[in-house]
Amino acid sequence: MGKKKIIPKPGKRKFPLDVVRLVAEEKTFAIFIGFCLVLSALVLQYTYIAMWLGFIFAAYSAVANDSIQSLGTFIESNRDKKWWFLWIFTGLIFLGTVTASYLIYDGDVTYQRLLDSEGNTKYPNPYELEQQGIGNGFSYLQLVAPLVLLVLTRLKMPVSTTFLLLSVFSANTSGITSVVGKSLSGYALAFILSFIIWYAGYNFIKTYFKSRKAHVGWTVAQWVISGSLWSVWLMQDASNIAVFLPRKLNLYEFLGFAGVIFAGLGILFYLRGDKIQDVVSEKVRISDVRAATLVDMTYVLLMIYKLFISTIPMSTTWVFLGVIGGREIAVSLSRKKEGNIHKKKALRMVGKDSLMAAIGLAVSMLLAIGVNEGIRNSIAEWFRGLFS
Repeated sequence: MGKKKIIPKPGKRKFPLDVVRLVAEEKTFAIFIGFCLVLSALVLQYTYIAMWLGFIFAAYSAVANDSIQSLGTFIESNRDKKWWFLWIFTGLIFLGTVTASYLIYDGDVTYQRLLDSEGNTKYPNPYELEQQGIGNGFSYLQLVAPLVLLVLTRLKMPVSTTFLLLSVFSANTSGITSVVGKSLSGYALAFILSFIIWYAGYNFIKTYFKSRKAHVGWTVAQWVISGSLWSVWLMQDASNIAVFLPRKLNLYEFLGFAGVIFAGLGILFYLRGDKIQDVVSEKVRISDVRAATLVDMTYVLLMIYKLFISTIPMSTTWVFLGVIGGREIAVSLSRKKEGNIHKKKALRMVGKDSLMAAIGLAVSMLLAIGVNEGIRNSIAEWFRGLFS
């Protein structure tokens, strides 16, 4: 007779065992990150190879982290669809969007997020500088910044890829402060607009959604809105990936850029958004195609507005957190149930998402300070002026 298996009681967690289990579950991922860190050090002196390696890291880490905002609700409400069908749909939109920028802006795939109309940039590329006899190529921190993002993504942190990836290329503090300012205003505007929509329309939305099944028209609307959102997101955030590459790509570089990201999208959809998808999945009834459509519609309207008022890069993650944060608070306040359990839960969710975004900003600033001497000098001067 075998030994009786002891099953821990719910809520009784053994911390040492939890740590061992976590390490065991993530062993393959940890080995992969370790391999990438070593590989980055080995290729650092070969600037052209380092450029493409950093780009590959950035391509998957940025899309994987930002999938919660641009594709998260789309993935969540289409779990019954084949992954490859969703991949082809979003992949073709991606190819169309970046090709348009490549042709319109003479080799620039970022819709001038990294270049102004005169060809100047606040985010110089180390490979291009080295070709001009300036600098020594990429720093190690620049190369591994996407790996830091990948680790944070694995921990289900919805951090800003704009802050984390662009900050390590910023020539001075203005390249960071301008992005932070635009992102903060985007978060506030998104939170307020989303709150108004869901609070004012809660009773109608709740009654309509519960009383009938979703009409096929909602699915069509969601695919149109999600496709538009994905395209607008690319116009804003393709710069986070392309920052590793020359500011104007030749044909072969463009094909490499497009091919790597297209393949990365396939992996993302095969994994159904991977662990970061939980940030969307935990939200109230977000898997309903109608709720997902309303969230995406609010988000895409704000993105279009922010896209055209300025070419300064912006954290779309912060805007998305504002959209779902405003929704969660509005829904919790509108519920008629007694008690404050659901209200406290909503506040915890919003607080947790905001905290994770703030941690991402702090990590981004530390990386930027470590990489760029000019930023270190600017901060030192600010402190001297503050205490003088």
